[in-house]
Amino acid sequence: MPKPYTFPTLYDDLKTISISFLKKHNYLLPNQVQTGTVSWSRSGTKTGSISIRVNTKQDIPYLELDYKCNETPINYRVQLVSAPSNLGKGVVWYFVCPHTGKRCRKLYLADTYFYHRSAFRGCMYEKQTRSKSYRLMEKTFGSYFKSDDLYSKLYARNFKKTYAGKPTKKYLKIIETIQKVDNVELSAIDLLLK
Repeated sequence: MPKPYTFPTLYDDLKTISISFLKKHNYLLPNQVQTGTVSWSRSGTKTGSISIRVNTKQDIPYLELDYKCNETPINYRVQLVSAPSNLGKGVVWYFVCPHTGKRCRKLYLADTYFYHRSAFRGCMYEKQTRSKSYRLMEKTFGSYFKSDDLYSKLYARNFKKTYAGKPTKKYLKIIETIQKVDNVELSAIDLLLK
């Protein structure tokens, strides 16, 4: 008897709040209280927004979230913690998940609250839902179909090919992938497209 088909919730489709977003928009500067709005959109259509308040003045810094879910007002705080950077420059910020207590850099909204991804059951990343044959095909031919993106990245205006006279890891990775594209046999791609 075959396994019943399930439609898992995909982490890729969920609304998220990340430390990188807060840092990019200067919410994590020391000794400040800053408020703002986080909005999400898909294909140019706004899908949601929430009000946030970040307080780094307190002894225990926090992110306060204020939004409505199913017409129910929700307001709660997520603790922020920092740790010294392993590079010796500044600090690295983390959320402390209010449900699991885990440190994380991204919170997901799968039900009513923003939590660490491990707080949700039955959620997967899109790549985890793909079949073995699809993953094998993507491994073999994926670089061929993404070659335009690779060349765009390679010739982007601010892309650094070298640092201190040595090629960067990103540059070497792109070159390696482009060489894989050149080694793909066109007859195999023609069979795939038929």
